[in-house]
Amino acid sequence: MNYTYLHRLYAKRAELESKLELHDARNCFGEEELEDGTQSDLRERLNEISDEIAALEQSPGR
Repeated sequence: MNYTYLHRLYAKRAELESKLELHDARNCFGEEELEDGTQSDLRERLNEISDEIAALEQSPGR
């Protein structure tokens, strides 16, 4: 297993989660006009990375 790649995925997921939290916080302060598809794009990419991480973690040789 390529642990370097897996750690990069963990870091990227954490980065995307932070961006999503910031976007959600802005929405809490009434800045709804920010909804330009960013939130759904972030969630989609988070799901893709999480799926890839899960597949790597369950692959033989781990």
